[in-house]
Amino acid sequence: MESQVQPPEYKDPTTSETIGVSDSAPLATLPPSTQDEQWRRVGSQISEFLAQLPDYIGRFFNEYKQPIITVGLILAAIITVKVVLAVLDALNDIPLLAPTFELVGIGYSIWFVNRYLLQASKRQELSQELQSLKKQVIGSQQLPES
Repeated sequence: MESQVQPPEYKDPTTSETIGVSDSAPLATLPPSTQDEQWRRVGSQISEFLAQLPDYIGRFFNEYKQPIITVGLILAAIITVKVVLAVLDALNDIPLLAPTFELVGIGYSIWFVNRYLLQASKRQELSQELQSLKKQVIGSQQLPES
């Protein structure tokens, strides 16, 4: 069995046939959509959104006030800690400053022990000062006894 290859047929894309159009049904014509109209529509949507943006932000803040404040305080604390650590690191790089700070700390510790911890009356005075400070910070709430 021999297979025969047939040459491809060429068809002319321009035909002389005409398509019949019935004139009885009117064709719907659409108004031309210009680019200016689209830009105006987009511009009006943007301006409406920007006009309502303060209301959106106000409602969002009122609804989530406590979490926003909490997150803000946490971020502020993190930034503050990083800045303090950077300043301390920069100060420790200065020659003889770190040993000077250590000597100041040792001197303050010696003074504190001598002032408040060696005598019993001074320890009671320190305890009273701490209780007073605790009442100022926490408040004077009476705890129920069990």
